[in-house]
Formats: sequence, structure tokens, C-alpha cells
Amino acid sequence: MSAVKIFVPRDSAALAVGADEVAAALVSECERRGFAIELVRNGSRGLFWLETLVEVATPQGRVAYGPVMAEDVPALLDAGLLQGGEHALRQGITEQIPFLALQERLTFRRMGITDPLSLADYEAHDGWAGLRKAITLEAQGIVGEVTHAGLRGRGGAAFPAGIKWKTVAHAHAPQKYVVCNADEGDSGTYSDRMTMEGDPYMLIEGMTIAALAVGATQGYVYIRSEYPHAVATMSEAVARATAAGFLGDNILGSGHRFALEVRKAAGSYVCGEETAMLESLEGKRGIVRAKPPLPAIEGLFGQPTVINNVITFASVPVILARGAQFYRDYGMGRSHGTLPFQLAGNVKHGGLVEKAFGLTLRELLYGFGGGTRSGRPIKAVQVGGPLGAYVPESQWDVPLDYEAYTAIGAVLGHGGIVVHDDTADMAGLARYAMEFCAIESCGKCTPCRIGSTRGVEVIDRITGGANRAQQVILLRDLCETMVSGSLCAMGGMTPFPVLSALDHYPQDFGLTSDDREAA
Repeated sequence: MSAVKIFVPRDSAALAVGADEVAAALVSECERRGFAIELVRNGSRGLFWLETLVEVATPQGRVAYGPVMAEDVPALLDAGLLQGGEHALRQGITEQIPFLALQERLTFRRMGITDPLSLADYEAHDGWAGLRKAITLEAQGIVGEVTHAGLRGRGGAAFPAGIKWKTVAHAHAPQKYVVCNADEGDSGTYSDRMTMEGDPYMLIEGMTIAALAVGATQGYVYIRSEYPHAVATMSEAVARATAAGFLGDNILGSGHRFALEVRKAAGSYVCGEETAMLESLEGKRGIVRAKPPLPAIEGLFGQPTVINNVITFASVPVILARGAQFYRDYGMGRSHGTLPFQLAGNVKHGGLVEKAFGLTLRELLYGFGGGTRSGRPIKAVQVGGPLGAYVPESQWDVPLDYEAYTAIGAVLGHGGIVVHDDTADMAGLARYAMEFCAIESCGKCTPCRIGSTRGVEVIDRITGGANRAQQVILLRDLCETMVSGSLCAMGGMTPFPVLSALDHYPQDFGLTSDDREAA
């Protein structure tokens, strides 16, 4: 009798709810019963409310069960788990679960399907196809594909990747670098972590293609210090890819050289800003640099440097493998391709949803998220991380598109979606934004360093009832100064959540209609 293949995720989210214990229980219980199984530790599918999600390979396809705890294993086996048998935890054929079936997975198409560290698995699912294509092209041809695809930075700034790559490619220097900013610190975001833990070779492939495009021979992956599993998985993946010839002195026999190293970040939110990250990589304190010069001209160690985040680089292999037009055909307006939206906070079905730009927040919140976990009405949704605006229901039908969100004073950022129900205190959340900025500021510029501290004080005076109308005027002036005068997005975007909370939920600040008219 051949062994039945069972999949148990090794993703951090699954580990946090007992995936290792579930895997151990499956192995021991099947051994006790004389059942032959092959256990695969895959990445997560991103259906986090169902973790630990156990899948079993059957002739009809992979059948999912979840959320599974170690104590559920005997009953699952009694119910015919190895044959895809019926049980209360059975979710059906994995690919047919609506949350997954309604997505458009390009970047995350292998996520949860393969063993993350298996080179054979990666290659069997179109891995390295983009790199092999890139090797046949001139550098300008690679840059042309990325440019025509319309790929924009997925880290939040949405700057066209092709323009950045072209700038570095045209720069003359003895050394060029490719740096991946994997210091994913935004609240409610985890797509970078999922990629590094669940499909690390995709990131390596994307960075290697970038190196071929710009003439770089050395790269670094700067990973958030709170991601130990991602650091370990990426380090092992780099070692295996190098040994197999996908990295190193002679990439796939092409004569091109590209070495890649993993670096653990400094534990500072502001190091997510590219120039502060470069300072940290150079062994210095992570403080924002004044620009110009741009990192594409003078970046790491003063040399031309391509800096993109994980999802930007991870989007490149499919562009090269399937063609720029294939990728460009997804999305709307100037927002091409897909974005992994990450549902978090008070939401019933929290998880990752990869969709083309153009769907609405309402579709995400109810079509995928299922409303709040508490069962109470949704009050506010913060889009784009801790520096993103709070989006009220009146704007939930605005298309999720870079330009459309800019037009309403919001940002898509890294795709983080944090849901709050009607018990949320928006004044308290606005205060937290200012306090977060005060704590995490690198201190280099006055608007961020001092403005955030004054912001906390002014919000306290508003909620305390002290001359509210005048304090609101002061708060708006302070926010304008931070937006216009800060060196980076840390201080420049902190006013977004503050002003959006003030504008859309004035009652939470204790403001009356008279106060609002006076302000």
C-alpha cells in the first residue's frame, strides 16, 4: 500500500496555534495504527481562521480539514481522514473553498502547495522559468519587460519598478547591489513573511533577475528581526539555491555572478524606510538619509542600489515567465497586476487574498472576510498599515487602486487591512498613531520627533474637553507641518490616521456640531 501524502503547514501562523503538535500527533497515531503516510510541511494557504489546516491528497484532489488541534487527530483518522472522509472539520476540496477559489493568485500560486525548501517542488511548479527566460535576454530587455508590465513597488510607495531598475542599470560604478527590504513592520501585514517562509525561491529568483537586469553581483535580504522562521527558511533556501547553481559565480551556466546574503534587521520600525535600512545594513544606527542622492545612484556603501520589497521582487518571475502583457492585463488604470491584501483585526475570516486591483473594500470585508469576528457592525477599517487612513463605510465602494485611494486621502500601502467594530474608540486610535510615531521616530527631523509628541498632548486636551475647537485647529496645523516638513513617511504619514479619525468620527473626540463649525 502506497503512503498517503498529508500536508501540515510550517508557517508561523500555523505554528502559533499548534501545527507542530498536530504533525507529531499524525505521525505517532498513524504509526500506531499501521497507516503509511508521507508528511509534507508546506506553507500556509493563507486561510488563517482555519489553521492548523491539514490537507490530504486524494484522487479527487487535496481535501482540507481545519482548524485541527492535536486532540482531533484520532477522531479524524477514525472518520477516514486518509481517504478524505466526512468529518465536522472537513472543508472540502481545498481549491474549491470559496475564499481561495475566488482569488487571482499569480505571486502566491504555489503558496501552500509545495514544500518551501524543495528545489524539485519549486521547479515542478514553474520555478526558475522566469530566470531561464531572463538569461536569454539583454539587460535592457529584462528592464523593458518589468517596465511594460506596469509593476509598481508593493512596499507602499508604488514607484514604478522599471524606472528604478533602469536608473541603476544606466549608472556607472565598480559595484552594484540588489537589496530586498523585508522589514515588514506594518500592522496587519504578513505577505512578506508568508513568502519567505512558504515560497522563498520565488524571492531569490526575482532578486536574481533584478541583478541580471542592472549588473549587480551582490544582494542582501534585510529581514525583520521578529521573523525568526523567515530568517531560518531564507538562509537555508539561499544555501540550497547556491549549491544547485541558481546563485553563485556561474548562474545556470550563464557566466553571470550573483551572491545573496540574509541579514536580520535592527528591530526598528523606521528601518523599513529604505535609506534608514541602508544605514542599518552598513552597521550604523538606522537614521533616515536626506535625498538626493537617491539610493539608485548612491545607495548601499555609496554604490547604485536597487531596493524593492519582497512582493515586488516576488512578482518579477511570473512577469518574465508569462510575459509583461499577461501581468499588465490584470488590474485597472495605472495599477497593474495583483496585490496580496491581508485581512486582520476584528474580522471573521482573517487571511491573505490576492486579487487584481479594482475590487472594493466592501467586497474584501464581506465577500472574503465575512464581516467581524465579534458579530458587531464594522465601524472603521485602517488600510495601509499604522500610517494608513481610517476608511469609513461611505468610502468602502471606492476601487482599491493607487490613484483612487490617493484621491480620497488614503493609501493602499502594503495591502494591510485592519478591521474595527463599533466598539472602537477612534480618538484613542488616533492618539496611538501619534504615540507610535513618537516612540519609533529616528529623531533626525523636528516635525516627526517633536510634532508627534505635541500631537499626543493636543489629542489629550481635545478628549479632555479643554477648549476643543481651538485645539482641533492646532491639531490640524500640526498635522500639516508634519506632512510637509518630515524627511520620510514616518512623520509625513502619521497625520493620515489622525485626520481621518477626526474627520469621519468627530463624536469619538467629544466634538459637537458647534465645535466642528468653530474649528
